[in-house]
Amino acid sequence: MDFISFIILVVIAVVVSWVLHYPLKYHVTAGVWSFFSKVVFAYIGAMLGSSFFGEWWPAVAYGDVYFVPAILGAFAILIVIVDVAKTLKGSPGGQ
Repeated sequence: MDFISFIILVVIAVVVSWVLHYPLKYHVTAGVWSFFSKVVFAYIGAMLGSSFFGEWWPAVAYGDVYFVPAILGAFAILIVIVDVAKTLKGSPGGQ
């Protein structure tokens, strides 16, 4: 992975995290640290997106980064992580 691919994945992670955290208010706790943790996990999801969702639309890709699977991967991992965190926060053993 080259530097441009890294930057593309970071931008995808930041945008997806911002959409879920601020306009949709889909978070466990409000605040900038929660947003930054979402960016880290969204980056991992964007990296793994092509592995799980395949390599869609080679015309809309840069190197190994396929944009649509990267976006879907970032959304998917954040939704799962926030759901698990909300479940654990709400359970008696999770506090």
